[in-house]
Formats: sequence, structure tokens, C-alpha cells
Amino acid sequence: MTYFLFDGPDSAPVTILLAHGAGAPMDSASMAATAKALATAGFRVARFEFHYMAARRYGHRKPPPRAETVNPEYIKAIADLRAKGVTGKLIIGGKSMGGRVASMVADEMFAKGEIEGLVCLGYPFHPPGKPEQLRTKHLADLKTPTLIFQGTRDEFGTKDEVATYGLSEAIQVVWLEDGDHDLKPRKAVSGFSTADHLKTVAETVKAWMAWPSASSS
Repeated sequence: MTYFLFDGPDSAPVTILLAHGAGAPMDSASMAATAKALATAGFRVARFEFHYMAARRYGHRKPPPRAETVNPEYIKAIADLRAKGVTGKLIIGGKSMGGRVASMVADEMFAKGEIEGLVCLGYPFHPPGKPEQLRTKHLADLKTPTLIFQGTRDEFGTKDEVATYGLSEAIQVVWLEDGDHDLKPRKAVSGFSTADHLKTVAETVKAWMAWPSASSS
């Protein structure tokens, strides 16, 4: 059974399942701050770790595997979350690699009615300094409603680069001024704090989740 860290009210109508990035665990400062911001906006947030990261807690220093090899772990986490009694609407996503893995399983889960959408925080469009090594092929025809939050200073995909990618119309990219790969801005430069950007993330997801009722009213 997948181990989860929970934030936010048990009674929330929407739960967000988040996976970590390649190098930092689910309880990193960045992940904790993101979960807190989303919980403050009224979401139930569940964080989990892939096996290689969980193993590090027991002294096993495993490097990150190829992202696609942990797709089954993400699908299992969805099933385990439901098995724990979490009901209602579910959004999947994560930080960097975690969001990328979620994006690779999203359409299968969306087609089955398991999830409502996908949220990626700092999508790794390519390795830093290697813009030719794109990780976007599956994003061209993605069917799942998707929000990607990207800092304008993100070395894994700049605003100018992303504009050329031909992403699916289901994807909305939200740019956060001066944010790095952790969405962290330089306040002296931008006037924004990390907390400001995380609040924008949470409020944007909340407004976005209102799409069914907005269209039917």
C-alpha cells in the first residue's frame, strides 16, 4: 500500500495527488509549501513517493530511474488512494518528474473516469542546456484537461521555447514571473515571493476546477 502525506480537509470535494521531483522527497520544503497552499484553497492534498525515493529513507541511495518506468507506481498510487476511502473528484500531478510521470498516465486514467485533470509544477520539457532532448511527444495529443505552471526562468523550458512546442489544446501553460524550476522568484527582481506564486497556483487550480458548473449554469 502506498504511503501518503495528507493536507487539507477530509471533506474537500476535490483531492490533488502529487508526486515529487527527481531529487527531492515528498516532504521537501517545496512540496510541503505547495501542499499547504493548495490545502488553504480548500483542496485535499495527498503526497506520495516513488519506490526509489522511499528507499533513500532506509539508506539505499538509488538514482532516479527513467521516468516512464515508474508509471505503474503512479497508477497504483491512484488505486491505493481510492482504497483508503478517498472519494470525489481527483486531480493528479506533481513537481517536475512527478508531473511528467502523471502526464504519461493521465489519458488512460481520464478515459476511465478516474481523474478530472492534470496539474504539473515546473514541467521538465528538456534537460537543462539540452533543448534538443524534448520530453513533449505525448503532450501533442493529450486529452486530459491540464494546467502546467512554469517559471519564466525555468531552465527546463523557457517561455520562448515552450511557445514552439505545439502542445495539445487541452493544456494551459501558466507563466509565473521570474520563477525558477521550483517556481521560486527573486523578490528583489520581480516583486513576487514564492508564497505569492503558490497562492496563484492554488487559486488558478480552484477556478479551473469550476469548469463543469460554469459551463452548465
